Amino acid sequence: MPKISTRVAQAYSSPIRKLTPFSDQAKADGKKVFHLNIGQPDLETPQVAFDKIRNMDLKILKYGPSKGALSYRKKLVEYYQRFDIEVSAEDILVTTGASEAILFLVLSCMDKGDEVIIPEPFYANYIGFAEIGDVAIKPITSNIETGFALPSAADFEKIITPKTKAILICNPNNPTGCLYSKEALQELGALVKKHNLFLFVDEVYREFCYDGLDFFSVLNLEGLENNVAVVDSISKRYSACGARIGAIISRNEELVNAITKLGQFRLCAPMLGQIVAEAILENDGNYLTEALAEYDRRRELLFERLSKIEGVTCNKPGGAFYIFAKFPIDDSDKFCQWLLEKFIHENQTVMLSPGAGFYATEGLGKQEIRIAYVLNCDDLNRAMDCLEVALKEYQTLRVDLHQNTKKDIYT
Repeated sequence: MPKISTRVAQAYSSPIRKLTPFSDQAKADGKKVFHLNIGQPDLETPQVAFDKIRNMDLKILKYGPSKGALSYRKKLVEYYQRFDIEVSAEDILVTTGASEAILFLVLSCMDKGDEVIIPEPFYANYIGFAEIGDVAIKPITSNIETGFALPSAADFEKIITPKTKAILICNPNNPTGCLYSKEALQELGALVKKHNLFLFVDEVYREFCYDGLDFFSVLNLEGLENNVAVVDSISKRYSACGARIGAIISRNEELVNAITKLGQFRLCAPMLGQIVAEAILENDGNYLTEALAEYDRRRELLFERLSKIEGVTCNKPGGAFYIFAKFPIDDSDKFCQWLLEKFIHENQTVMLSPGAGFYATEGLGKQEIRIAYVLNCDDLNRAMDCLEVALKEYQTLRVDLHQNTKKDIYT
């Protein structure tokens, strides 16, 4: 039988989805699985999206422009004006989700062996995109003690080398929920200008900021028009993950032209998704206000429940819809697998994302777990009931194992 490529065989496995076979088996065994492992909201997609699909009078679903439908890009221009961000339709390239946007930035701006600096923990799939581009990730570690705050510009500067081409951050942050301040972003902007680097910022969670905190976009950093590129998506904002519509926004004309060339290879982003996205932008009403209020309720609930569990350390997130917590366990990969394979409480269990997969530095994150508060408060409470019971049972099994009364709690 022909062999698959070494590139794929040795590729990194996503901590978000790698436990899916165990989840599938748990469901096949009759268990209810609460999915807190992935940022798939349970909020309904705006009804206007489905109305648009039902009422379409298209006869042919044609290819669209490689940069994206002009009518949709113009709607995005209006949307960004809500945040006092002034861009033109020519500054925007529509992509197949934020994932393709990040991949296109890597391929357009970096050559084999170049380096990108990313604060860790970071969105796990960044590793895969770097591997595809044969680019090295230089991690700079943030930690739970400081609320995963953005490292200082001085700390970033210490690890810049002649091979460094870009800095990549996510704000508000996935997986930590940290919202970076305007001042911290201005410092980072000055650094990338000083060293003539690109600054890529994943801003897909910009609507979800809590406690009256303001979001600041790097597109409003002065004098960095040629350095900054923003990644965006409708997936989280409008609970439309399956539409696969993202975007790259940059005022760097040369960069936009380079990305457009890549876009031509895949012809166009999904036109049905763009039609739906445009319909939503035309009439999103109070959707985002109501979504923010709902996520805030879930945030409060999850933070309160976790804070009451002995041995758990976590910070209240300032944005996005994740909590990245430290647990009294030895290996989060094993614990999360055990939850699906061996644990059951009232015929229920919970699926979580092991923390180590969000780090590039070997050995970090073994006691940490990302939890997405994407389920309604009732389900969140039931999931936390499961987690509390599971931790107690797991600790007991570990003690038994240490005393050699059990062979292996994972098999």
